[in-house]
Amino acid sequence: MESIWKTSSAQIALSGVLSALAVAIPFAFRGTPLQIYIPAIQYSGTVASHVPSMIAIIVGPLVAALVGLASTVGFLATLGPVIAARAFIHVLFGVAASIFMFRGGSYVKALFLVALPIHVLGEGLVVYALGPMFGVMNALPLVAGLSVSLGTAIHHMIDSAISLAVYRVARPMLLPLLPRSSSLRL
Repeated sequence: MESIWKTSSAQIALSGVLSALAVAIPFAFRGTPLQIYIPAIQYSGTVASHVPSMIAIIVGPLVAALVGLASTVGFLATLGPVIAARAFIHVLFGVAASIFMFRGGSYVKALFLVALPIHVLGEGLVVYALGPMFGVMNALPLVAGLSVSLGTAIHHMIDSAISLAVYRVARPMLLPLLPRSSSLRL
């Protein structure tokens, strides 16, 4: 069995494409109806912003980490440090879900049983811990953290549905680029 951390040049190229999307989405959707931003609790929900990280899960843990870092950069440039710290959670849920898939788990289970709890808890804790430090919250930290967690759960499920649709369409094109050891079950 080959290492789940070994990455081919095709996978690195795919990482670049997904990373470019992860950076572009916060810029392209900023200030549009496709992005909800509530500064008082440091909540943002940008449609499809998780899709590059979620697609990277099937490519491999290293690619998932790189795309998650790109998402962090995109949100740091557009919405500031607390939202960027929330976006950094994409690295954590992406790597964990990818490892789960490469050990035989399905993509749906990776998105909902592994990534969702890490994503929801991680982003809620980030807002609870960092919001007051940056002086950007008008709400109680616990209320803000719980509100962000709820919003993140809903947003994660919407973007998971988009990712599953993209995966079904792109699967035939992705198969030649992925390692043989990866489980590409839905």
